Amino acid sequence: MNIFRLNILSVIFIFLLCSTGFAKAPEPYILGMSAAFSGPSKALGIELYRGSQSYFDHINANGGIGGRKVMIKCYDDGYNPLPAIRNTIKLVENDHVTCLFNYVGTPTVTRVLPVIKHFNSKKPIYLFFPFTGAQPQREFPYEEFVFNLRSSYRQETWGLIHNLYMIGRTRVAIFYQADAYGRSGWDGIRKALKEKGLKIAAEATYKRGTSFSDSMKKQVEILAEAKPDVIISVGTYEACAAFVRDARDAGMTIPICNLSFVGCESMLNLLQEAEKEKDKNYTENLITAQTVPSYEDTSLPAVREYREIMTNHIPVIPEEFDESYVQLPFSFISFEGYLNAKVMTKILERLETDQYRGNIYAATMAIRNLDIGIGSPVSFGRGKHQGLDEVYYTTVANGKFVPLTSWERWKK
Repeated sequence: MNIFRLNILSVIFIFLLCSTGFAKAPEPYILGMSAAFSGPSKALGIELYRGSQSYFDHINANGGIGGRKVMIKCYDDGYNPLPAIRNTIKLVENDHVTCLFNYVGTPTVTRVLPVIKHFNSKKPIYLFFPFTGAQPQREFPYEEFVFNLRSSYRQETWGLIHNLYMIGRTRVAIFYQADAYGRSGWDGIRKALKEKGLKIAAEATYKRGTSFSDSMKKQVEILAEAKPDVIISVGTYEACAAFVRDARDAGMTIPICNLSFVGCESMLNLLQEAEKEKDKNYTENLITAQTVPSYEDTSLPAVREYREIMTNHIPVIPEEFDESYVQLPFSFISFEGYLNAKVMTKILERLETDQYRGNIYAATMAIRNLDIGIGSPVSFGRGKHQGLDEVYYTTVANGKFVPLTSWERWKK
């Protein structure tokens, strides 16, 4: 009888041991991303993805979050609204994502906001850290469904206008994309100028999807006629590079400024190639606003960590990516993606606690004075769905964008 009992216990022990060995791995956290992975704006989506996924690969390699891996499920929208809407519906209804994450662009984000609001009438779903500084997701009725990390375009444009005003450059012309993104930047510039008692000197637009091979001579002529002393561009890297090329060819050597969304390294690469072909200087007097510090500033802990992780954790490239794209070693956009992932990880870690389990909104709202290694703490709260407020400025020196330490060189 004792032998029989011993055999039964042995069988039970072996069964439990085997069951443990074949236990199903915890379900991963899935973050849904719709962005431009093809077309003339593909660098924006690819670089943002690379920065975030490299950090998540680092987290996953060290055990994940409570044993759960973090994955980005991404779909290409080509920087166009209708595919972004379809992708959002697919991510929520078919992929059952934990949240939406890292969307790219004002024309796409503004169109998916009503979709996100609709989903929230049934089940909470939030968009985290879109790569856009536009206002709609920061205002009623959509702000409660979106958490932003980066500063707004209003903050970027106010900072540009203020610094330009202080050095006597007050005849501001605007070159901008003819859509929600361009109008958002245009509105920020107009408001900032109005505070100074100024008006827009001239404006010219271009169509979304314009490439570097397209001519911008007509836009240059329109702006040149007003004799501005500075131009602010609100666009993406191919169109803005084409505009700089044609403006310099026309003899306009005044400063040309860009917003952070432009993708400054990709713009610079195009201009440097053009310089080799035409033996002209296309990269002087360029200024770009940024919403993250320079990835060259290794005094910052986050920069040192980012550079190490981007070197050692090269993410697998999803099939949605344009295979012709040449990845950048480092960029402002991949650094922003990296910081997005770092803050997202802190939020997901809170979901593993009893206090916030299953409530990603409460877990996010609990983020207060979070040190992510850039010298500016991240905080969210009631009426504050934007984590950071800093704006940085860069200019070209020695073939790359570096921190702008003085505006005096452009003083009139």
